[in-house]
Amino acid sequence: MSIQTYMRTSRCRLSIIHYILYIVLAAFFIPSLSSCVNEEEYDDTPEGNFEALWKILDEHYCFFDYKKEVYGLDWNEVYARYKKQVNSKLSDSQLFEILANMAGELRDGHVNISAPFDLGRYWTWMEDYPSNVSDTLIDKYLGKSYKIIGSISYCILDDNIGYVRIPSFSSSIGSGSIDEILEKFLLCNGIIIDIRGNTGGLVSNAETIAAHFTNEETLVGYMQHKTGTGHSDFSNMEEQWLKPSDGLRWQKKTAVLTNREVYSAANEFAMYMKGLDNVLLVGDKTGGGAGMPFSSELPNGWGVRFSACPMYDSEGNSTEFGIEPDVYVNLLQSDFLKGEDTIIEYARQILIGN
Repeated sequence: MSIQTYMRTSRCRLSIIHYILYIVLAAFFIPSLSSCVNEEEYDDTPEGNFEALWKILDEHYCFFDYKKEVYGLDWNEVYARYKKQVNSKLSDSQLFEILANMAGELRDGHVNISAPFDLGRYWTWMEDYPSNVSDTLIDKYLGKSYKIIGSISYCILDDNIGYVRIPSFSSSIGSGSIDEILEKFLLCNGIIIDIRGNTGGLVSNAETIAAHFTNEETLVGYMQHKTGTGHSDFSNMEEQWLKPSDGLRWQKKTAVLTNREVYSAANEFAMYMKGLDNVLLVGDKTGGGAGMPFSSELPNGWGVRFSACPMYDSEGNSTEFGIEPDVYVNLLQSDFLKGEDTIIEYARQILIGN
């Protein structure tokens, strides 16, 4: 997420991390932030910090209605249940555990509580599933003569399939870099883009790369932003359009490899690519993370990060809990022992038409 705009109300701090294409939306956030939880309303006590956290999330978190529908989340019930555990005698570590557990009820990897001594996080979205990726095997497929541009490693496999490994979106990826890679692949029969284990970073990377795989402007999704403090207070759906790159554009088949660790900006990339011609998602369902994160602060200085802007696919469906691949493939232990990556091999078969 590449652009941050910091807005302050007293000591309360909310930061929006947003697309360059959607930075204009920041103007619409200013009125809604007038309801931001002001830390001065709450004392720096266990009780005050508990109330501040619950209120920040209650007024600004964006998936309450969706998660009530999916798994029955009742935020008022959560409040009543955790409030019983809070008292003035709690140590910092005890309070932190309670607050982190309460935030975990949202089942959202973008929701974090950060203190100097720990980070409260929800990672069940990936920890409860097979990883379906092996760095050892990836290194074998890349070989010793692979090329590197920034965070991207790439090579041409022995069946004339281009292989691109992107383990993270944390660093900016320029359109020129993608042009350079595609130029090396011009005579290849297809491309594999491996984003397994990519937990996100800059959303702009999703657009930059995907733009090289479409010849026409394509509706890839929708976005909303909060307009008030109510759980259902949102703007109308704002269309997200992917414009073709001015550089090289790939015309042959492409396979995008996914697993449960594909999250946030990488989840967005998977969503973009799934809607394009000649592209198939192969592997496991992604981890999700369809809310753009904001940050705030509790009276004791602990940081709070949470999803505030929901995003949807081109059919208006939330991808908060992941994107289904076109073809489910798991990394088999028997193949691993033979030095083969089941998911890469399956993608190769698709691309060469077997």
